[in-house]
Amino acid sequence: MVLAIDIGNTNVVIGCFQEQQILFVERVSTNQNATPLELAISIKTILEIYEIRTDEIEGSIISSVVPTINNSMRKAIEKIARCPVMIVGPGIKTGLQIAIDNPAQLGSDRVADAVAALHEYKPPIVIIDMGTATTLSVIDAQRRHIGGIIAPGVGISMNALTEKTAQLPKISLEPPKKCIGSNTIECMKSGILYGAAGCIDGLLDRITAELGETPTFLATGGMSEYIIPHCRHEIILDNMLLLKGLQLIYQKNIGL
Repeated sequence: MVLAIDIGNTNVVIGCFQEQQILFVERVSTNQNATPLELAISIKTILEIYEIRTDEIEGSIISSVVPTINNSMRKAIEKIARCPVMIVGPGIKTGLQIAIDNPAQLGSDRVADAVAALHEYKPPIVIIDMGTATTLSVIDAQRRHIGGIIAPGVGISMNALTEKTAQLPKISLEPPKKCIGSNTIECMKSGILYGAAGCIDGLLDRITAELGETPTFLATGGMSEYIIPHCRHEIILDNMLLLKGLQLIYQKNIGL
């Protein structure tokens, strides 16, 4: 079994796979001040919930956009599993052609998303990853990652709306009854949900026009399940995409 961990700005996604099967996926809050022991306790607890023994873990792979946590996470895994830990970055084989100005700037999460997308879908592909930020990654018909878009995430927008105003309350992400809200809560829900969905639709239209052909649209990330159903484009929702990518990258680097 292999432990796969994606360290994001808001959440750490922890999963485990055995050969081609993903056994579980769980999320915990990202804490940049967590010690290796605290991280180890979180991981070990999740493994125990799924009745997976630490001696069954033969390796681990980490994708991270929070470099300050990487060393603590590595130590945590080594503490409980005593297995090799691979971190996606320079020197790691991915098989992905990155055709942007500075390939080193492409986040490891977007690399893993792209690797999985190319394995399962025909390019051109647009990957919408809705986390702390909303990112769109574009893969052209020649299987090259040619760039993308970074926009504020849904959570950031919600927080800004409530923190920067005196009378607007915090809201949940339940869909409003209709687009034209008749009270403050419904108006806010409509603005957040339909505003984010409309933004995605508009960006996909512009990307499609620039590519000159209609790509496959994929969506992943913690916020995607709330927003994508309200989009007007046909978008495939795959919240396992990043872990699938980590699985493929791990296999490439151990020669499977």
